[in-house]
Amino acid sequence: MTSEPAHDPRPTFARALDQAGRQVAAVSPDELSNRTPCADYDVRALLGHVVAVLRKLTRVATGGDARDVPDVIDGIADDGWASAFVQARSEVERVWADDDLLNRMVELPWATLPGRVALEAYTHEFTAHSWDIAHATRRLADLDPDLAAQAFEAFSKFAPPEARGEKGPFGPAVPVSDDADVYTRLAAYLGRQP
Repeated sequence: MTSEPAHDPRPTFARALDQAGRQVAAVSPDELSNRTPCADYDVRALLGHVVAVLRKLTRVATGGDARDVPDVIDGIADDGWASAFVQARSEVERVWADDDLLNRMVELPWATLPGRVALEAYTHEFTAHSWDIAHATRRLADLDPDLAAQAFEAFSKFAPPEARGEKGPFGPAVPVSDDADVYTRLAAYLGRQP
């Protein structure tokens, strides 16, 4: 009897990073103070967060503690966010190229998971944050709907509205029309005001 090979999340993770990277690269310095749908984050802080998440993923892949990396990286020049993202992404892809890491347990600030599950979770986080940046900078046209559909399905399983508390990254789900596009439905599900 042969078993099917385990799913490799890295190609979809790369697509989510491609999308996030395009959004980061499109941000101009005069947009850094724009508010985002993420509570307490303007665009600058959200860019600092996505770079921080990449650094956290590198840290856990190399056996370090993700909590040693701040949730928001600062000190990046106004015109340096794209290169900071590219550099952090390059490090993530270098360390996560190790196939063995996909089955190894990695300790994240919020859970201990097999590497492949962690990458899937962060694929969906980068998808949601791509929408957050696009919404804040009014560049919603070029988002990949397939990534949003996958994220919506995943978030509905591990972040149901009835399991959310007062604290945490997700607010109460916001009602939207039945014919809303998939990114609007995803954002609303996560508690954003689309």
